[in-house]
Amino acid sequence: MTRGLARFGNAAMAIERTPQKWVALNVPNCLTYGRILAVPAMAACFFFLEGNKANWIAVGIFLLAAITDFFDGYLARIWEQQSSLGRMLDPIADKLLVGVALLMLVGENIIGDWSLWAAIIILSREILVSGLREYLGQLSVSVPVTQVAKYKTAMQMLAIGFLLCGPAGDDVWIYTSTVGLTLLWAAALVTLYTGYDYFRAGLHHVLESDYS
Repeated sequence: MTRGLARFGNAAMAIERTPQKWVALNVPNCLTYGRILAVPAMAACFFFLEGNKANWIAVGIFLLAAITDFFDGYLARIWEQQSSLGRMLDPIADKLLVGVALLMLVGENIIGDWSLWAAIIILSREILVSGLREYLGQLSVSVPVTQVAKYKTAMQMLAIGFLLCGPAGDDVWIYTSTVGLTLLWAAALVTLYTGYDYFRAGLHHVLESDYS
């Protein structure tokens, strides 16, 4: 009897531990891992491939990664598989994808001249907001993602998608680069607004901590 109860207790404990043990391998988190792995794969296209092939494969990888940005959060909500690991990695994956893509576009001279400022604005905002989030996390203050920020991310992804086509896209539709640069500037302007919005809300908590 005692041995039987012990076995039942061990089995119950194993069942209880299973969700925590395998949370890192649930589908939403695996999609996020895939988005992170897509970053070096996308960059490798411009190092190991030549001509239009590099652009088209890079666009394909980027689009697949961008699609997972929607599905990882959506599936986590409907399947109730939201986790601290996912909440930590999701914004990191987004920033890596956007940041590396912009650097590659600058390196390929697809983004140049005055449009460099749009890329600088976007990258600066991402770094500054990340720093603010990290500091506020120490104060146990969360900074929720606003709807405008989601639109900003969508515009960034769309702009980068057009720009990654590069000369290959211009051969198909001569306005590909123009549309991409226009969307990049639009995303940069929205980025300025959302960055100001985050800092206005965040600095309130920072100043409160100084005088508390």
